[in-house]
Amino acid sequence: MSKPGRAATLPVAFFRRDAATVARELLGQILLSGDAGRRTTGRIVETEAYLGTPDPASHAFGRRRHAGNMSIYLAPGTWYVYRSYGIHWCANLVAGQAGEGAAVLLRALEPLEGLPVMRRRRGTRGDRLLCAGPGRLCEAMGLTRALDGLPMRDSSVRILAAERVPAAGVLRTPRIGITRAADWPLRFLVGESPWASGPRHRNK
Repeated sequence: MSKPGRAATLPVAFFRRDAATVARELLGQILLSGDAGRRTTGRIVETEAYLGTPDPASHAFGRRRHAGNMSIYLAPGTWYVYRSYGIHWCANLVAGQAGEGAAVLLRALEPLEGLPVMRRRRGTRGDRLLCAGPGRLCEAMGLTRALDGLPMRDSSVRILAAERVPAAGVLRTPRIGITRAADWPLRFLVGESPWASGPRHRNK
């Protein structure tokens, strides 16, 4: 398992594109959390795109606004973190243009650095499921609602540039864990990665 060296934080321009493109291009990039001085990193191996106001599965569908989702309408590259089913946090990055409500959900990582910290946070010794799924990912990396609304580049949790995953190595499938627009092929994963969550289907 290779560890990231010195790498630049992704620019805001990276996120100023449609959510599906951003979701696909995030594969292979490195998530770095420096929470309380505890460095943990992981390679992004699974994402999902949510297209904003026209997407029935998006928190911005129909331009809904409430105290819990205001960050999804902010500038691209902003963190949007929400509580799922009242149990665990889910971390997203806003994509497209401000006001569109589009975002990319981080679904799974390949753990790279700080595994002892991740294990303590998750209360487990097994590594296969440390960051497999958005809730586990947030718990392992120490991501909470405190991140919500912060520009990624100015926060303690950043995405570092790394080698892009070749097209041949990417699977595109329907999104999972939702009931609306569940057939839209907006889930992206590194096809051969053992760290991804959920089922694998053929490209759509």
